[in-house]
Amino acid sequence: MTIVPAGTNAASAAPVGRGAGPLLRVWRERRRMSQLELALRADSSARHLSFVETGRSRPSEEMVLRLAEHLEVPVRERNALLLAAGYAPRYPQTPLDDPALDALRAGLERLLQGYEPYPALVMDARYDVVAANRGITMLLDGVPESLLAPPLNAMRLTLHPHGLAPRIRNLREWRGHLLAQMERQIALDRSAPLRELYEEVAAYPVAERGPETADGPADEPAEPVQYFALPMRIEHEGQVLSFISSISTFNTPMDVTVAELAVETFLPADPATVKYLHSLVDRAQ
Repeated sequence: MTIVPAGTNAASAAPVGRGAGPLLRVWRERRRMSQLELALRADSSARHLSFVETGRSRPSEEMVLRLAEHLEVPVRERNALLLAAGYAPRYPQTPLDDPALDALRAGLERLLQGYEPYPALVMDARYDVVAANRGITMLLDGVPESLLAPPLNAMRLTLHPHGLAPRIRNLREWRGHLLAQMERQIALDRSAPLRELYEEVAAYPVAERGPETADGPADEPAEPVQYFALPMRIEHEGQVLSFISSISTFNTPMDVTVAELAVETFLPADPATVKYLHSLVDRAQ
């Protein structure tokens, strides 16, 4: 596993120069929470919160952080709220290759390597890949170098017509799942870079179904499988593999970089996929 540069970090979506009160109101409305509900959760009063939102009262640093916690404001945006209120940012943004994050990198490396031969990767808030294991490398066989140049972007690699898209047998379903996932993130965080990425990948043409094989349509499993979640069904060297995706994030992060990392693992969804992946290991030995 190698930590690679992931490009420019996502910029804060918070408007500049409007003060903490209007920003807090924006986040409260995004979360569909009344002033009274938020005030009760934050051990304050609706009157005081109203004064804060209208700029008639300046919230303390502790109050800004408490309100941000109950509003589930991303760590990056909590810094923006503190700055707008006249306080110093609380959360650092440490480069992933900084020695201070040695323990984190080592832990991610053990996790990704331990998951092999199944695919797993680590992404930032914009879906740029910062680390991946050999299972992911296997899936990227045949992808043009132009798409593999840093920063590698998971959404672009998956949905680009010259990326993995032509080999994904249930592309329309999987594409719909990925776009809906991005829409939910944009609705919560209003990230301009993420919106730009969404508009780019949503505009990609959808490839037609793959060619039929001698045994029947390539996008139909040889035997019926009762999937427990929507799988990504992707062809590799003539074999259709099925994976269920799972995404994990860090609890209570205290650093912007760490807060925006996500580990995505691909669990084999049927016995044929398990057998095939282990056969690749046997062949490599």
